Amino acid sequence: MTIEQAQDFLDESEALYALLEPLAEEDWATVTQFKGWTINDVIAHLHLWNFAAGLTLRDSDGFVAFRARIGDVIKAGGSHLQFNHDWLAGVKNQQLLHQWRDLTRDIAGQFAEADPKKRVKWGGPDMSVRSSITARLMETWAHGQAVYDVLGVERIDTDRIRNIAVIGINTYGWTFVNRGLEPPANPPYVRLTAPSGDIWEWHEPSEDNRIEGEATDFCQVVTQVRNVADTGLRTTGDTAGRWMAMAQCFAGAPEDPPPPGTRFLQR
Repeated sequence: MTIEQAQDFLDESEALYALLEPLAEEDWATVTQFKGWTINDVIAHLHLWNFAAGLTLRDSDGFVAFRARIGDVIKAGGSHLQFNHDWLAGVKNQQLLHQWRDLTRDIAGQFAEADPKKRVKWGGPDMSVRSSITARLMETWAHGQAVYDVLGVERIDTDRIRNIAVIGINTYGWTFVNRGLEPPANPPYVRLTAPSGDIWEWHEPSEDNRIEGEATDFCQVVTQVRNVADTGLRTTGDTAGRWMAMAQCFAGAPEDPPPPGTRFLQR
């Protein structure tokens, strides 16, 4: 594959598929710790936005029209999840799982061969093709966490989560701006231990303005699948503490991280 992130997206999706494939039909109604969504809701959400990513890659006008349909439902008092299930027209559980997997493979192939610098439309500003498929990787990993948690399976990460860490680093300023706040001028020094044991570093080294710990923990915090208090991340200085308390690497209105102790691996 030409774009490395397309393969990373596919690999993350295949790992989630392997977790879900053995489930019985009744297991799909299991409620996760994420907004009361069921396992079926999680895969439905991923499937719809994978479809949208493929649509914007090949037909920007079609994507804009599709996005407008979702907006009309919201304006009428509906929800994204309602639109999602109406769009699926009754497809769920194992049938949905296989449709989702087929689409992930198709989307990965399309993005792999596309121009990585081509601009595509999305919910906010246009983004590059490379950024678009990286965002699909991030969403798959983040929403997948709710499934791993509720099934009591500890996920074994690989260094492909560096893509997610980079999104977290790049959205430092936006996290503040999105809340109407002025970003502190000096981003914290970030030093993370990758799943492989490699050390990943960003920004100028600092003893009094820093974040350090496991890369998985950092990714969990910036995607808001864990409260920083429930991780082993160590923050030093006011800026580092403020950032990790509200970090948000995904688009949309400001959202608060889950309260401490509410997102965890259910044994």
